[in-house]
Amino acid sequence: MKVDLRVTPFMEFTRVVRFFFPVLATIVFFSFAASAQTVDEVIAKNIQAHGGLDKLKAVRSMRTTARFSQGSFRAEFRQENKRADKVREELIIQGLAQVQAYDGKTGWQISPFGGRKDPELLSQDDLKSLVVDADIDGPLVEYKEKGHKAELVGHDSMEGTDCFKIKLSMKNGDVRYYYLDADSFLELKLEIQTTIRGALQENELYYGDYELVNGIYYPFAVEQAQKGSASRAQISVEKIEQNVPLEDAHFSMPVSKPETKAPPAGK
Repeated sequence: MKVDLRVTPFMEFTRVVRFFFPVLATIVFFSFAASAQTVDEVIAKNIQAHGGLDKLKAVRSMRTTARFSQGSFRAEFRQENKRADKVREELIIQGLAQVQAYDGKTGWQISPFGGRKDPELLSQDDLKSLVVDADIDGPLVEYKEKGHKAELVGHDSMEGTDCFKIKLSMKNGDVRYYYLDADSFLELKLEIQTTIRGALQENELYYGDYELVNGIYYPFAVEQAQKGSASRAQISVEKIEQNVPLEDAHFSMPVSKPETKAPPAGK
């Protein structure tokens, strides 16, 4: 089921009214100001648009299966989450899987494409985005309890659609800008500003093709790009499974097995 994302004519309407009817324009302005929404009200409507807090909290674990493409590059992608704050992500190419995982305390990876078959710890910079991904509800849900700060910047346009724009200053120092459709209150775009090894990185995510899975709306089409780049990676979600059985050990760093050396010749 796809969500109808419509463009509101409010901006053009108020421009005409202000030009021809100054008195009426004043009335319209004060009426709008009186009904202006706070950031918490907009976030609450976003949560409700996805299905409501009760339905979100009822999801104890989740597996997302998708296909990733950028230019001629193709890969499978799988992300698994479990409360509280556990995540495992796998990028699979020709049967080999690049793994990154976080068990709530420790972040680790296996990089077979770099010739490293044993698990290794992630640096703090590499761990930042993984910790955010481990939040199964997303940063906007109960943002105050998580140590984030939210601000309603105002309205902005995303490819012709009127959006509420929310600035979220994350506990980890990142800044996120959410563009929520003014009609549906679902995310259309996300801008992420993060610092990795002393350098500012800015990325953009575009969301679409929202579908209902057990009462919750998820985007099944995601595009990702560096800010200002015309090249976008495509992520096409194939399946979202909720409350799948996942053991805690699935997210924990495996213990490397010591190498067994062959005995010297003649012994």
